[in-house]
Amino acid sequence: MSDTATLTVPTNRDEDWRYSDSAWLASADADAVHTWRNVTVPAGETLREVLGDSGDAVERVRVKVGKGGRYEAFGVLDSGEFARVEVEATLDEGAHFEFGGVTIGGKTSTREFVTRVVHAHPNGTSNQTVRAVQWGQSTGNFLGRIEVVKDAQKTDAAQNFRAILLEKGATANTKPELEIFADDVQCAHGAAIGQLDEMARYYMASRGLPPAVARKLLVQAFIGDAFVACDDDAMRDALMVQALAKLDEATL
Repeated sequence: MSDTATLTVPTNRDEDWRYSDSAWLASADADAVHTWRNVTVPAGETLREVLGDSGDAVERVRVKVGKGGRYEAFGVLDSGEFARVEVEATLDEGAHFEFGGVTIGGKTSTREFVTRVVHAHPNGTSNQTVRAVQWGQSTGNFLGRIEVVKDAQKTDAAQNFRAILLEKGATANTKPELEIFADDVQCAHGAAIGQLDEMARYYMASRGLPPAVARKLLVQAFIGDAFVACDDDAMRDALMVQALAKLDEATL
């Protein structure tokens, strides 16, 4: 009997799936849900990639970053009734993990990023920036966990989540977690959920900008935070175009 024969599909009772689409989970294939892609970044090297474009509802990646290495992942979740990208990263000494993601959409869609970063050795750094823009009855989620083991001194880790809800029926959820066993570290997390800046919209309207244009400019600046760390101009521009194209579908 294969190992996959005993696999079960998660439910909303599982902590890491608490905000996921229950209807999707009820009909999900266990093998697909439990499939992980393994990535190794050799010592001193850098790997940058786009996540969330595989066409699968669930994409799960396990990354091991070697000493002094760097792994960067960016993505936009903008399609499908349910979409989830999950990353587990384990960092060697002096390694860095960079993550930037955007969930955007309307109707009744649920889109989520889930991360677990393990600082397993000293002098590691990580930074995560996630933005959500939701309307209709949609949901955007970010569950981020940072673990710092006892010997991982001089760790510097941060994660930040912000969401803009363009309509009252939309929701956003976040669950930041820090588990720290070293004493000489810097770890921080922040989260905020709200609406577009009405003062900024009023200012733009007073300058003659149509409401749709003003909204797009404000959202563009908002989601741009997620891709600031991407040094690949073509990749960054493509991600922004993808996200803003989805915004154009909103009928607000």
